[in-house]
Parts: sequence; C-alpha cells; structure tokens
Amino acid sequence: MKSLILALVCLQLSDALMYRVPLTKGKSARDTLREQGLLDDFLREHYSDPCAKFDGLTGVASLSSTEPMINFLDLSYYGTISIGNPPQSFTVIFDTGSSNLWVPSVYCSDAPCSNHTRFYPSSSSTYRSNNERVAIQYGTGSMTGILGYDTLRVSDITIRGQELGLSLTELADSSTKSKFDGILGMGYQSLSAEGATTVLHNMISQQVISEPLFSVYLTRVDGESGSEIIFGGVDPSHYQGSINWVPVTHQAYWQIEIQRVTVNGQVVACSEGCPAIIDTGTSLLVGPTNAITNIQQAVGATPGSYGQYNINCNDLSSMPDVVFTINGNDFTLPATAYALKSTYNYQVSCMSGFGDTGSNLWILGDVFIGEYYSIFDRGNNRVGLAKAV
Repeated sequence: MKSLILALVCLQLSDALMYRVPLTKGKSARDTLREQGLLDDFLREHYSDPCAKFDGLTGVASLSSTEPMINFLDLSYYGTISIGNPPQSFTVIFDTGSSNLWVPSVYCSDAPCSNHTRFYPSSSSTYRSNNERVAIQYGTGSMTGILGYDTLRVSDITIRGQELGLSLTELADSSTKSKFDGILGMGYQSLSAEGATTVLHNMISQQVISEPLFSVYLTRVDGESGSEIIFGGVDPSHYQGSINWVPVTHQAYWQIEIQRVTVNGQVVACSEGCPAIIDTGTSLLVGPTNAITNIQQAVGATPGSYGQYNINCNDLSSMPDVVFTINGNDFTLPATAYALKSTYNYQVSCMSGFGDTGSNLWILGDVFIGEYYSIFDRGNNRVGLAKAV
C-alpha cells in the first residue's frame, strides 16, 4: 500500500528482482471434502454469512519480492512464510480484508491448531513477548492469543521484530480441513486488532521493498499454479492495457467507491454509488441482498442450497456480462468469471460467484480480482486495476 506515480516502464521488474517461489499443485479441497462427506457442512458454515469478518474488526536498491499462492477451493489463496530463528514455516492467507498476522501455536490444543503447523516460541532464539492478549473475530471462526515479536521471512524478504499473534484458542470447524495455517493481514494499520504493527508497515519502515505497494494476481482453477503476490512491485506480464487508478475512500480496508452496476445496459445496483472493498480473503463478489438478487435474476441464476445460486454450465456463452463502473471506468465480468465450476465423478456443475452480505458494503473478492490484476498502493492510498491475462 504505497507510493507510485511512476511511468509504466518504471514499474517493470526483471526476473532477477521478483524472487519467485515454486508453487505446489495439490488435490482440490472441494473434492477432498466431498469424498469425506463434509462438503455440505463446509458450505453451510461458509455461506451462512460470507462477510461476517467485517463486523466489528476492529537509500534502497530496487527491491521487490514475489510470494506464490495456491488456489484452495476457490475460497482462499495461500503461500508460505517462516517465523523465528531457526525458521519455522507456515502457510497463510494473504488477506487484504484484515490487518493482523497470526499463526497456530504450541499453546493451543483446539482441533484447528492440532491439525496444522504450530509455532514453538522456545525453539526460536529471537522470539520475545510481553504476553499482551489479542482476539480476532472472522466470519467462519475466531482466534484468541498472545502477541509476540520475531523475525519474519516472506519469500526473500526478512523483517525484524514483526509483531504477530500466537493462538491460544481457535474456533472454526472448516479450518481443520483447510490447507492454510494462519492469516497475514494486508489491510491498513487502523484495522489491526490491539494496534499490532502490520507486516506491510514494517516492510516499508525497514526499507526492504523499493516501492510502498504490493500487487496480486490470482488464477481461477483449483490447484493451478501461477497465483502470486508481489511485494514492492508490479509484473506487467500479468495484465494487458493500462492500469486504472482508483482512490481509497476510507483507510481501514482497501475501500473504494462503485458508481453503478449494469447488466445489458440497465442499472441493477448502486444507482447512486456505493462503498466497496477489494478483498483477497473473500471468495465471492458480494453486496446488499436486494442488489445481489437483482444481479442473480438478470444473469439467469437460480436459487440453490446454503445461499448459493446455480448456473447452467451450458449457458455461459449466452449469459450477459455484469459491468462495474468505478472511477469512470467499466470493469466487465463475463459469465466465465462469475460462474464457479466444480467437477465431481465426471459431473460438472456451476454456481454463481455473487453472494449477499445483508449490509450496504460491497466486497470485490476473488471473483473480481481473478479477472483484474490488483495493485495496492499504500504511498498514494489508491488501488490500481488492470485486465488480468
């Protein structure tokens, strides 16, 4: 989240400066849950309120670093970090919809902790803590823990004395089956629980990245490699055309303003403008109930179970685009972007990537980010959007 009024040529990065890390391709978590008879329970929990986490949450060389991410069930993207000396490795969600870093710890015996990698403070020579407590509530669970400080490594970036939460309790049935251990929040400092210093703030203050920004590229196929977050730079090979810059209207989440939403040239939502956030930690594109219902009807989606809407996979070529007008520019989502495909026992099904929040806040999650390469410019407090390739 940083400064950038550079010409495009200044944003181009050589491979030598992008520090790419290989991705692991694994079995679809959707198929794993279905085989174990747990998919319905997972969907019931996840879709009960997909946005509840937003209620009450509280001279340098030209450097950038790329952290690969893995697409998990089209619900989250995660990558690897390490904490401590010697390093202890964890997989985390890089979440622009929150601001705290936390991982499971040896102090926690709850099922979500025991099923994941746990941090051992006594094994790190650089760990320190004043035993201050932290509590964070998410839509699909919560954590309580203590705050500590240790060395953090993200790709080839090393951050000294990073503040992090070590879980004492974790409540989330579905997280026992998740592929990630913890969460690395990339929101603004004002959103951080207990005022814990964010990873991005330390990256900037310790001058380990050359530009105060990061960019996100998401693939949209389960297990597919290529997704990545780049700290301190932008990769032009991930987008085409120009970058459209949108001012941040409220510095907590990465919040912007949508001017209107149209289908077939007709306004179906946001006729007078509406607030929205760009959130890598939300799978769907969600908004107020009435507005989302209008969109579902306009594209021909039909109601299904657990708040989902179904789409006929054979109709994608004839289904209309949904257009979001933001800062005077149109961002089009074709049916191939908002229809989420799933294959099981050789049967292909599609569900709508739109969901409702029950509030006035729109969340442009992975359905949107997968279509538009997103740059989070902290220095200029703006978001850059460009057509992903």
